[in-house]
Amino acid sequence: MDEANRAAGFPEIKVPAGLTFAGLVLGFLAGMLPKGSAAMDALLLYGGFAGTLWLRLLTLTIVPLVVGLVYTGISQTLAAANGGRLARRAVGLFFAVLIFSGAMSALLVPALLTAFPIPERAIAALSGGAAKAGEVPAATEILLAMVPENIFASISSGAMLPIVLFVSAIAIAATRIAEAPRRQLALVFEGLAATMMVVVGWVLKLAPIGVFGLALPLAANSGSDTIAALAHYILIVSAAGFVVLLAGVALALTLGGQRPASFFRAMVPVFAVALSTQSSLASLPAMLGATRRMGVREATADFVLPLAVAIFRATSPAMNMGVAIYAAYLTGTPLNPLLLVAGVMVAFLVSLSSVSLPGTISFVISVGPIANAMGVPIGPLALLVAVEMLPDIMRTLGNVTMDVATTTTIDRRRGD
Repeated sequence: MDEANRAAGFPEIKVPAGLTFAGLVLGFLAGMLPKGSAAMDALLLYGGFAGTLWLRLLTLTIVPLVVGLVYTGISQTLAAANGGRLARRAVGLFFAVLIFSGAMSALLVPALLTAFPIPERAIAALSGGAAKAGEVPAATEILLAMVPENIFASISSGAMLPIVLFVSAIAIAATRIAEAPRRQLALVFEGLAATMMVVVGWVLKLAPIGVFGLALPLAANSGSDTIAALAHYILIVSAAGFVVLLAGVALALTLGGQRPASFFRAMVPVFAVALSTQSSLASLPAMLGATRRMGVREATADFVLPLAVAIFRATSPAMNMGVAIYAAYLTGTPLNPLLLVAGVMVAFLVSLSSVSLPGTISFVISVGPIANAMGVPIGPLALLVAVEMLPDIMRTLGNVTMDVATTTTIDRRRGD
């Protein structure tokens, strides 16, 4: 079990990422078989039913899980910020990077999709039919949606933007009450998050079957177009994470005062561990060794890097916004600047709540609220989660690069 999860009281969750990807491949292969036979008709009928049922189970878990994790993540971040001057500097820099990450993606991904648009047949494949443009909500409607008349009505309708903002306000307000009730309130949300993670773990164990059922009718209707669409999606979303990686390198070489040759030489073992494990937590020892070789003081690295691994996911806002924007283009959902700002806001808040979760679970709890806040249907996400293991490589590489970069920057700012 990850130490960060154990400290937060969260259970260990093992997601069958390989089997889920295998379910996707088998669904494609089965869907391309000749149609018209009774066996094929039955497979399409029951396979499609299994996929739809699994999607509903997955959607059912999002709201309570996000509520528990957002409160817990923000509480832990605020507690870390109260840990002294070094902690405040670290958290402040983390916040700045996360805001940059989300805002950059809100500008970059639409530009990439304009320059390299999703093929029309691919849109029909992943969206379940030809996309239809909707109406852009007015700015007043978006602002009013942030402050609903009844928060329970928002919960029942799954409106994530007001839910996330409301829970964030509760977490901040709880810092003003006495320690005993504050701790009791925190235990309630921690218990909710831990319990829902168990439920999500159960649902994701069925992911190979669910993804097979979703991929089967898509392949039967669109054939290889679905595969081309997924490849296009992986490249676009990974590009957003790659920009964060480049920004981390630039930060280390400028504000961190590192020389290019020594920085890249020290990062080679870190990249090797990150590629093989796809885990920032597993890369922590390698990152500590890299900062030693860069001349970072042990007192700084031993404090900042574990804190970064616990609460800082630099690529999360960028790549999660990228997924939500891609889903918007798939489904023909119009986006305006205010909707993108709302998405960046939710992406920032949710990124503080990811803790050390498997990439598949982080994908579910992070992208769903962002897409919902921007009015984007989350149906395509159930199929995209099957290939998350590939963009997750870029997530990890970007995260470890920015973890080391922020550590070198903070150490240089401390002076002697």
